[in-house]
Amino acid sequence: MTIATHIAWDDTVLPFQLDRSDIRGRVVRLDGVLDLILSKHDYPPQIEELVAEAALLTAMIGQTIKLRWKLSLQIRGNGAVKMVATDYYGPTEDGEPARIRAYAGFDADALTDAPAFEQLGDGYFAILIDQGEGTVPYQGITPIAGGSLSKCAESYFAQSEQLPTRFETSFGRSQFPGEDAAWRAGGVMLQHMPKASPSVAEGTGEGGLLTHADLLDGEEGDNWLRANYLLDTVEDLEMIGPTVSPTDLLIRLFHEEGPRVFDAQPLRFGCSCSADKVRAALAPYPPEEIAEMITEDGVVTADCQFCGAHYDLDPEKLGQDGDVA
Repeated sequence: MTIATHIAWDDTVLPFQLDRSDIRGRVVRLDGVLDLILSKHDYPPQIEELVAEAALLTAMIGQTIKLRWKLSLQIRGNGAVKMVATDYYGPTEDGEPARIRAYAGFDADALTDAPAFEQLGDGYFAILIDQGEGTVPYQGITPIAGGSLSKCAESYFAQSEQLPTRFETSFGRSQFPGEDAAWRAGGVMLQHMPKASPSVAEGTGEGGLLTHADLLDGEEGDNWLRANYLLDTVEDLEMIGPTVSPTDLLIRLFHEEGPRVFDAQPLRFGCSCSADKVRAALAPYPPEEIAEMITEDGVVTADCQFCGAHYDLDPEKLGQDGDVA
């Protein structure tokens, strides 16, 4: 018999600040959310690793931004993995959970035994912020480089935002006695908030990209390096956290830095797909193209890549002449 074990800090993001320096951060723990994301698909191990890391990054980055609607990560490559995509939907009310979804598109026949990140090949890592109707979506892009999605995210913040940012992540399957194996993941994010935008001609990262260490000097640089040295001591099991709470982890890592924590934000798996949105997506198609989509059963079908929901739609209500909700 499988017993569902719930830990108080599962599926949460804990914001914190280091009062000794101008550094903020996040500790994220994903348990049921990540398990639900990955259970929607039968991914090979390399793909599960990429999706798990992308979901962790999405949770940490999304919580740092006051969103009215959605933050997305899009990682596009020319290797066996063509895309990893995530969405983070900000809470609609104070105290409500944020929602996360994720999926990957890949060529199974092209996968090799190489590490997961190498399956991407060349491409780009993008962060998109959509604040909803009446606003212009923002997009920032950095090349795929550095050996991990976390390093790509660090490069994005250094290049596009001029914000020194550091990520540490850990993920994998774990098993409690009497239970099935399930995914657990955890991560820590540090971000320095500079008083002014630095002027750096060239970075020390791969291909001359800026890194978090290129952006600070003097006392600020010393504070940042000290916090990074402390984060380097974190262990994988501490981040995943079945036995170590986020607050205990912060005290262990940063007790001399004066860590101050704020209210934790709950996370849930959530998908925004619906039949109406599928109809809206098909609205621009002319009738002749809609006709080519009709199955032997006389319907147009669509499957959500994120959650696997299946939709059977009446072709007469689709396309340019259709009644789109």
